[in-house]
Amino acid sequence: MHKEILTLKSERNEIMKFENLLDQVNEKFGLEEEKFINLKIACSEALINAIVHGNKESYYKKVYTEIVYNSDQIMVRIIDEGKGFILSSVPDPTSDDNLLKESGRGIFIIKSLVDNFICNSTETGTEFVLKCYKQKDPV
Repeated sequence: MHKEILTLKSERNEIMKFENLLDQVNEKFGLEEEKFINLKIACSEALINAIVHGNKESYYKKVYTEIVYNSDQIMVRIIDEGKGFILSSVPDPTSDDNLLKESGRGIFIIKSLVDNFICNSTETGTEFVLKCYKQKDPV
């Protein structure tokens, strides 16, 4: 198992630092291109969520990231220092009533782009866990 840790300021321009690290990790891990692009988009959405919605772009708050990978899977953890939220209260952006609302789109995008998504949220912050699995070679 390999692990990379990166702490970011609550600024949107910090996302590029994470993306560069993710690129370096994938050079070793080898997720196929389309799946890697999807993971990168999902991570960017999660980081925007952490920076903007969680930490409210506060100079005093950080976003903690961790990339863990082995021969079969890559896992990304993104943790903010916000006040948390209730996942079930986020509106479904595909519902007719919510089609024109912006809320909930990021979570929906993240879920649709990775193999596994977990959200742990408390009053002291939110943790997103995103996982992608390598596809096995056909036998």
